[in-house]
Amino acid sequence: MSAGEESKFSLFSKKKNQSIDESSLKIPVHLGVIMDGNGRWAKKRMLPRSAGHRAGADNLKTLCKNCGHYGIKYVTVYAFSTENWSRPDSEVHALMELFVEYFEKYDPELEQEGIRVRFTGDIASLPTNIQEVCKRAEEGSKHRTRMTLIVAFNYGGRREIVQATQKLAERVAKGEIRSDEITEEMFAQHLYLPDVPDPDLIIRPSGEERTSNFLVWEGAYSELWFSDVLWPDFGMNELTEALVAFTKRDRRFGGLTKEEKKDRE
Repeated sequence: MSAGEESKFSLFSKKKNQSIDESSLKIPVHLGVIMDGNGRWAKKRMLPRSAGHRAGADNLKTLCKNCGHYGIKYVTVYAFSTENWSRPDSEVHALMELFVEYFEKYDPELEQEGIRVRFTGDIASLPTNIQEVCKRAEEGSKHRTRMTLIVAFNYGGRREIVQATQKLAERVAKGEIRSDEITEEMFAQHLYLPDVPDPDLIIRPSGEERTSNFLVWEGAYSELWFSDVLWPDFGMNELTEALVAFTKRDRRFGGLTKEEKKDRE
């Protein structure tokens, strides 16, 4: 990359951490992030919850910058779950407005940095104006190749699995396939984004240690990493810590550890 090209990607400007040999890090192809702790962040500062959600949305840009620095190709963020509809109407309305505002405000920067935007979730059940924003963001960013930002909106892992099951059941009812022909690979092809690789690492800030219905099928073998830092404060240091921990993990997908393999040789 030439000096001119390097300056073009200002959003991805490198932020050195002197204590880490970044060349030794194992970088996930796909990172999942549960953006949690916005409300508590606001409460600690005696601000309305809406201020926390806005700070959290702004921090998504920082996450993209930091992931770009490390060359992560896919980033899926948990923005709004199917369970979030149970929150007060005023908060849900504010989140919907913030969603629209975010893509109107930051799309030029996403364009400049080559970030493709996709959505996962029950998008068809969202209000029409939100569906239109999703469609515009996806259609307008198809040509971008540097990173894919996947926004999980109106997303629930269990609902995704149920809807995939319904699609397969319809195919069985039509005689297109037999039930005994259904495999894990076939099932996965009926999920929301079957062309996206499963997440290698899922991180959750805010001190909670659960995945909360996020990428239930896709994350079956993901490494998990938790942080006490609230999402609006989650920055490069925390991401680097997660990658250091990920580098130390021995992902064997039900197989033997390196030590066990040596013992068998």
